[in-house]
Amino acid sequence: MSHVKIAVKRGHPGARRSNAGVVPKGRQVDPDALKTIQQLLGERPRRRDLLIEHLHLIQDRFGHLSAPHLAALADEMQLAQTEVYEVATFYAHFDVVKEGAAAPPPLTVRVCDSIACELANSQSLVTELTKRTGAQVRIVRAPCMGRCDTAPIAEVGHYFVDHARTESVIAAIHQGLTHPQLPDYANYDQYIRKGGYKLLQECLSGTHKPDEVMVALEQAELRGLGGAGFPTGRKWRIVRGQPAPRLLTVNADEGEPGTFKDRYYLEHDPHRFIEGMLIAMWAVDAEKCYVYLRDEYPAVREILLQELSRVESEGMVRSGSMVLRRGAGAYICGEESAMIESIEGKRGLPRNRPPYVAEIGLFNRPTLVNNVETLYWVRDILEKGPAWWAGAGRNGANGWRSYSVSGRVKEPGVKLAPAGITVKELIDEYCGGMRVGHVFKGYLPGGASGGILPASKGDVPLDFGTLEPYGCLIGSAAIVVFSDQDNMRDVALNLMRFFNDESCGQCTPCRVGTEKAAKLMTEPRWDHVLLTELSQTMADASICGLGQAAGNPIHCVLKYFADDLNG
Repeated sequence: MSHVKIAVKRGHPGARRSNAGVVPKGRQVDPDALKTIQQLLGERPRRRDLLIEHLHLIQDRFGHLSAPHLAALADEMQLAQTEVYEVATFYAHFDVVKEGAAAPPPLTVRVCDSIACELANSQSLVTELTKRTGAQVRIVRAPCMGRCDTAPIAEVGHYFVDHARTESVIAAIHQGLTHPQLPDYANYDQYIRKGGYKLLQECLSGTHKPDEVMVALEQAELRGLGGAGFPTGRKWRIVRGQPAPRLLTVNADEGEPGTFKDRYYLEHDPHRFIEGMLIAMWAVDAEKCYVYLRDEYPAVREILLQELSRVESEGMVRSGSMVLRRGAGAYICGEESAMIESIEGKRGLPRNRPPYVAEIGLFNRPTLVNNVETLYWVRDILEKGPAWWAGAGRNGANGWRSYSVSGRVKEPGVKLAPAGITVKELIDEYCGGMRVGHVFKGYLPGGASGGILPASKGDVPLDFGTLEPYGCLIGSAAIVVFSDQDNMRDVALNLMRFFNDESCGQCTPCRVGTEKAAKLMTEPRWDHVLLTELSQTMADASICGLGQAAGNPIHCVLKYFADDLNG
């Protein structure tokens, strides 16, 4: 009977009687699996908000999540097994193996099939790799990995193969290259030698006041550079006005196809971002800061683990006040409330608003949410003055923008250019022009959700508010350039399939709408009326921006690229 008592205490509400005696209800915890999980977790806390971190530990150790290990983790964390299972199956990077099913091969190779990589023939790469790799290697399609400028991309374990070809991927497999390769970057000592953290020290010592910092950001008209564009100074002021304790969260989950600017800055100058983050933390008097980093950036994770620890050891911040959390492959977690749910150890389901996260956010506390690039510019604006930033734009815009440019240009990459620049100017002045043999035909001005514009709209300034009259958005400034060799019908279908795969499934308009739209878009002839009605329903009734923007590519193809539907 002692075994029954333990089972009830661990969350089993009762027991059933069999010929062998009394047997606890439900899936039982295997003692060996429990011992394994206990050893793996060690002295780590068993708090609910650490569930995803603990799932990563298991996934990293065994290459998958088995049913016995999930049951043991639930037991150890005092959670219902359904709670653990629903989280584990929500995120794409967790391989959940059902009872009795075979484990996946020891090595997984992910090949990006998002739009920039599809333009670079990633589909044929998947086919060739599937033919030429054995049973010990699994080839899977994956959404955007944030390396669109070096498309196509393959990830061998956690090692990225840029400009991937079949031979180069197979060579990486044979050489056992499965760990991330760290780029050269400015570390703590190098940053300090160039005046780093002097501004933070001045803030902490009282030389600067929170209000004057927020006024400077307001005068510069710095806006959130993750996509929504909310005025940064005003957001800080709103959160500062909420009752303590307050928190800061950093959205480093840039999953928008075509976007890779945050990765670029984190891989080259991470401390400029960290200093901006700590100034924001000081300005709103946040008790703690959580950095939510997408799992597709393993090298950045290694950099931040090392450099955040160094900042703490140097006494720049109280120990334990900066927390790095690891995403698990869910585009929806780029939405701020879904990100907060994920940090809390749950499925990344967007919350209904109001209340807004500035009032009730992470752990039900007032929470400031900022994007990486937004915080990256804080130091420069405060040191050089608001006029420096505000005076940088073109065509009436303010500031600088980091445009992630990919597609049919000669020189793709992150292009720091004046806000309000046109795509034609961006291509000619910053990207070396179009590739040889390609004629500019159209572009995504704001990633997958920003719509598609034709070359005839190439003189529209790329900024907040300038693209909306044409049914598009600047978003995170992810520019994917297309040529006369691309069919916009195919482009739109690629984007809709992405939305369908990445829908969290919480609301019916998005869950069902993206699936039905993708199916309708494969038909020889598009049903214009039905697709228009469907996309409008998604825009009107979806909870968050994913479903609300999913129909943008449909509208744009119908409006600007009718010839591609007839050809």
